Amino acid sequence: MLSDTLTSGLEQYRIGPKIRTLRLKKKLGLVQLGEHTGLSPAMLSKIERGQLFPTLPTLLRIAMVFGVGLEHFFVEASERPTIAVVRKKDRLRLPDRAGDAIPSYFFESLDFPVTDRKLQAFYAEFPSRSDASEPHQHAGAELIYVLKGRLAVGIAGDDIVLEEGDAMYFDSGAPHSYRGEGTSECLVIVVTAPK
Repeated sequence: MLSDTLTSGLEQYRIGPKIRTLRLKKKLGLVQLGEHTGLSPAMLSKIERGQLFPTLPTLLRIAMVFGVGLEHFFVEASERPTIAVVRKKDRLRLPDRAGDAIPSYFFESLDFPVTDRKLQAFYAEFPSRSDASEPHQHAGAELIYVLKGRLAVGIAGDDIVLEEGDAMYFDSGAPHSYRGEGTSECLVIVVTAPK
């Protein structure tokens, strides 16, 4: 049995409707498709209706009948907008570095289901008086928005302190680090955009 998170992630690819569209274009019935693939019409019907998700070997058998690759089922059609809803209950809370006794911060990806991201968004929690994170850098740009508390961003030899409601944009190719400031936790939204 698949979890709700996995089911939701697989549903976004709309594999069943894509198979049905291919089948109808070829003017094949479920029985005929079953004869070509070795799969039962009942199983094919469940797959098309989204009641069953095919394994990769099963999907490949179906793809071969229609002369398409597996990517046909996983690449979004350009006419369909990309939409992903990430529920709070489905997010994973991770420390900035695994194994540290006291992490500098915890983060959660806000857009993990999107496969072809043009940006990456994170929710981050900095415990009160946390140590600075290790300096890091990556190509592109970064935007930070402070929801609550105070955050010190170390960049270019300076510590820039952001307060609740403040935002900061910078070239993330420069080494930078973060540190919660003050006696209360700091909550932040971080958005990165690669070049």
